[in-house]
Amino acid sequence: MDIKRAKKEMKDSLEAYLAKDAYGDYKIPAIRQRPILLMGPPGIGKTQIMEQVAKECRVNLVSYTITHHTRQSAVGLPFIRERVYAGKTCSVTDYTMSEILASVYEKIEQTGKAEGILFIDEINCVSETLAPTMLQFLQCKTFGNQKLPEGWVIAAAGNPPEYNKSVREFDVVTLDRVKWIEVEENYPAWKEYAHQAGIHPAILAYLELRKNYFYVVETTVDGKAFVTARGWEDLSQLLFVYEDLGKKVDVQVIRQYLQHEKIAKDFAAYLELYAKYKKDYGLEKVLEGGYGKETIEKLKYAPFDERLSIVNLLYGKMEEWFRRYKEQMDYVTELHKELRRCKEGSSLCQILEEREQWLKKQTREEALFPEERHLHRRVQDRLEDMQRMKSGSDLPEPDSVKAFFQKDLLQLEKIEETVQRSLDTAFDFLEEAFGDSQEMVVFVTSLNSGSYSLYYLKDHLCEKYFLYNKKFLTEEQHQTIMEEIKDLEGEKEDEFTIHTLS
Repeated sequence: MDIKRAKKEMKDSLEAYLAKDAYGDYKIPAIRQRPILLMGPPGIGKTQIMEQVAKECRVNLVSYTITHHTRQSAVGLPFIRERVYAGKTCSVTDYTMSEILASVYEKIEQTGKAEGILFIDEINCVSETLAPTMLQFLQCKTFGNQKLPEGWVIAAAGNPPEYNKSVREFDVVTLDRVKWIEVEENYPAWKEYAHQAGIHPAILAYLELRKNYFYVVETTVDGKAFVTARGWEDLSQLLFVYEDLGKKVDVQVIRQYLQHEKIAKDFAAYLELYAKYKKDYGLEKVLEGGYGKETIEKLKYAPFDERLSIVNLLYGKMEEWFRRYKEQMDYVTELHKELRRCKEGSSLCQILEEREQWLKKQTREEALFPEERHLHRRVQDRLEDMQRMKSGSDLPEPDSVKAFFQKDLLQLEKIEETVQRSLDTAFDFLEEAFGDSQEMVVFVTSLNSGSYSLYYLKDHLCEKYFLYNKKFLTEEQHQTIMEEIKDLEGEKEDEFTIHTLS
């Protein structure tokens, strides 16, 4: 299965294992809670989905790469304890607590949450001396004589033998005690994630042209040559930062992430073309309606690779605006929720103090995704600004706060207008250049793949989007997209139509 389905399986299993009956007992007893084993190629996101599932389910996560451990650190060190059996004192070997289990208890104390995931990576690469210990761990959820706390689910990951010389095969005894999930690299599934994660548009445009370069592992005369999903994502982060710093990304830099000579050179050449297309076609001006017939004619007779790159460039720019709209909407929604409390009698000072304590707790529990942290810090900063500004206002606090809030609403409206105008212009431009050809299909498909674009489209009418969407897709596919849009409508409990702070 692909990594998206694997994440769903992991999340469903966790929710089932942690479900309780009316008496507070787990519906599936610990002995029947099979450890979840993800087996698949390196760099496809097995570790990352554990982090996502833990945050989404609001449970702890403790991660270990088992190859870094010896039997002593996993089981604990032996020591002599005096015990009395049948009236006779005996010296008995006991063990200190495993470093791994100690980390679990430390995490419980740190976060105050009793349930979580213990994730063991590279589990099929353990040493020969540690293998029996790991079998005992998977079977009995114990390290030595220490048991994993109730409410903790074991998850593990490993690589098939063709990717790692240290791999040990699991026997039937072990396999019969785990929930085995085979994960494969899958570009369409990763592409959907990439739109949500904000992967650099140059990478997305390139992989649309070279899908077979998304994940490659080859054995050459010089050793292993490989490109993984992790490599593309890490390179994406570097591209954004280098652009901000005005630094050039050449083939020498790209090789550090794409460790495959041919693909690294090919992407470096494409990156130069990408920058050239961006400059030659003036895509910033295109979305403002600033293009002429010569641009359309030039694009009509351009090679297919160039036309597809322009489509992906346009979508990349639109995705920036979609993301900006959602961020502003989330910000205004959260800010509105807090400012309503002013009308109900709470002071800004009180609200700020309570939010600060809440943020510290969420940070301590590692319960927030980075974008959620940024959102709440931005709201906190704005509330602090309002508190400073209201001291110079003669209006009562609720009225002065309302006046300040109108500026945030105005900013949202400006972004909304820009997104709508740019989207309409993009469709006009592509329609003039390509009609309803393959390039338009790619653009509409990209809109259907991005969570930010779908978030915007659920509340905003774009006639040409719905026209082409229905024209290109089968009835079943169209219905699926419409259902996804409908699901997004309930994404925020506090969503509202913003006109004023009422």
